[in-house]
Amino acid sequence: MTRPLHIVILAAGDGTRMRSRLPKVLHPLGGKPMLGHVIDAARALSPARIHVVYNPAVPAVREAFEGAEDLQWAGQRERLGTGHAVQQAMPGIPADADVLVLYGDTPLVPASLLAELLSTCPDGLALLTLAPPDPAGYGRIVRDADGVIEGIVEHRDATDAQRAIGEVNSGILRAPAGQLAQWLGRLESGNAQGEFYLTDIVAMARADGTEIDAVIAPDAGLLEGANDRVQLAELASRHRVLAAEALMRGGVTIVDPARFDLRGRLQAGQDIHLDINVVIEGDCELGDNVQVGPGCVLKDCRLAAGTRVHAHSVLEGVTTTGACDIGPFARVRPGTQLAEGTRVGNFVEVKNTTLAAGSKASHLTYLGDAVIGQGVNIGAGTITCNYDGVNKFKTVIGDGAFIGSDTQLVAPVTVGKGATIGAGSTIVRDAPDHQLTVSRSKQVTVKGWKRPTKKLD
Repeated sequence: MTRPLHIVILAAGDGTRMRSRLPKVLHPLGGKPMLGHVIDAARALSPARIHVVYNPAVPAVREAFEGAEDLQWAGQRERLGTGHAVQQAMPGIPADADVLVLYGDTPLVPASLLAELLSTCPDGLALLTLAPPDPAGYGRIVRDADGVIEGIVEHRDATDAQRAIGEVNSGILRAPAGQLAQWLGRLESGNAQGEFYLTDIVAMARADGTEIDAVIAPDAGLLEGANDRVQLAELASRHRVLAAEALMRGGVTIVDPARFDLRGRLQAGQDIHLDINVVIEGDCELGDNVQVGPGCVLKDCRLAAGTRVHAHSVLEGVTTTGACDIGPFARVRPGTQLAEGTRVGNFVEVKNTTLAAGSKASHLTYLGDAVIGQGVNIGAGTITCNYDGVNKFKTVIGDGAFIGSDTQLVAPVTVGKGATIGAGSTIVRDAPDHQLTVSRSKQVTVKGWKRPTKKLD
């Protein structure tokens, strides 16, 4: 009979080497806290419960995941080592369960590797180990002449011969809850740090005759943690590579994976083209044949098939419902919806505005809180004056309207269907359908006027 799985994530460390007021496990990696990545991997295993061990004196860790009903929080007020940390979660774990121990600062461990660990040595103790290029600082896996695991020796407590061992402990393990509880109760702190090492349970298991086995990670980099900002940057670089590889295998062209940054989730269609220095944030969805130019930032966007985003454009909360052109150097803000054939050109800012099919604002324009019909042409320098300093108002532009350059539309105002607004106008009242509306001062030439000249000393 399969035992229920309970996962314990250790996240109570002080993280002093980060030199930060932000708890270590909350430092972001790919747009998400490190702890968030570990929780996602845990959830992929469909456990009965996820237990997060945290420091109650640092409530920000728990607050960052407020509302996550599948998480059970266990406080560790004194940091007395990894064994002591796991002990704090054990009261919430039934004796007939399996326990998987993870770490909140090891964000790249894949769920597939954890699933392999869960299937290894089902009635004994299973360890996840690695063979890094430089094993310094890691606990060494000590085996007997037959290759059977005898125990784990921490680096600071190891002899020179033991430090020469290349296989090291990741800290991740799986054990039956009943046996784990017994081993934890027998831990002692007679070591260089005066802590209760979780690794000491390996020798206890060996002494008890419990079967011990290990899964050696095929890629040591997946099990690396972050204790300072240098290591965090290294993990972030690795995360970018992994994200890019997964997208490219799914049919996305990324011109240079080293200059692509995924800081959220991207659902991608086929034949998408992402140029250099593209940043994807939040939750984005790109349809087939979407093209994104160099230096663009997309956050929480839904771009329909065939949409083209040209260089150095910034989009947030944008939805396109058909193929359209955006940029270069466009800023398109939340609440914007662009239909088939629309164009938002260079140095155009759009916010909370809908453009119906075929409408265009090609350059140097601000459109805020507007509803724009089909086939509208908006000239350069047009502004919807939507804010009076206290309240915001809506501008409505009917199908087929033509807005001349350097026009100010003072909301609330409606421009009728087929209407034409003369260049340089300030429109403060509704403009009727199919009529020319102009608002200009009379042009005057001042006779006899002379341009000022510089006075001589």
